[in-house]
Amino acid sequence: MEDCLFCKFVNKELKTDTIYEDDNVLGFKDIYPQAKEHYLFIPKKHYSNIAEIVEDNFDANLVLNAMTKFAKESGLEETGYRIVNNLGADGGQTVFHVHFHLLGGEALKGFGS
Repeated sequence: MEDCLFCKFVNKELKTDTIYEDDNVLGFKDIYPQAKEHYLFIPKKHYSNIAEIVEDNFDANLVLNAMTKFAKESGLEETGYRIVNNLGADGGQTVFHVHFHLLGGEALKGFGS
């Protein structure tokens, strides 16, 4: 998608602080971190939201596996982390390229067990 910020990261039209990349997934630091460590992971193929992933039968495990691998290699797995996905404006989505937030590096508050 031409005007999608995250697609511009994938296509190397804009620079981002990449922390993970494979054939299907790109991971990078969030520019507005909500935790000590805050990263975004996206499928390289453009989907506006998680519902489109399901409709297209994209294997979301590709993204989850990348996040898990990164969390283990970076040490986040040792103390724990949170994965968040927002869908739509009411759900808090501000960039309409599906993305998953990986937050950690500190005790996180705000959600029950």
